Amino acid sequence: MLAAINLHSILVFIHVTAAVVGLGATFALALAFPLAIRLGEPRYFPYVHLISLEVTRKLASPALAVILITGIWQSIDGDFSMGDPWISATFVIVIVLGGLQGAYFTKTDRKLAKLAEDELAGGATKLSDSYMRQANREGAIGALAGLLIVAALFLMVTKPG
Repeated sequence: MLAAINLHSILVFIHVTAAVVGLGATFALALAFPLAIRLGEPRYFPYVHLISLEVTRKLASPALAVILITGIWQSIDGDFSMGDPWISATFVIVIVLGGLQGAYFTKTDRKLAKLAEDELAGGATKLSDSYMRQANREGAIGALAGLLIVAALFLMVTKPG
């Protein structure tokens, strides 16, 4: 038997694809900085921040917009209410993630990429403690963002309450 392809199933497909491609890519970033540290080459650190900027700009941010639009559309089109706790909580998570991307990750990656480039251009063979503290803080906030993504996925799949 063939699957029913209708507007709702297409919206679900687009919604899930945006989550997997756009937000899934952010989980790979959690490996980049520890790998750069393990390789022992400070020259890789600016690249870590630049790739993070590209992932945010070209994958994660557009994905969040698609997720938000298709999520609202599915809520209106389906048997769901915007007042359902799992929908409300998921929307809050999407908004928080978008805020983190725009207000924190993008600005921090630009700042840290420049800081690392400047330190390396100045002849540093090891990046400053200040840089490392800020980069580690960004990693911790990235882990929190990852937990929020997993929480949103849990809510979307289980639809509790």
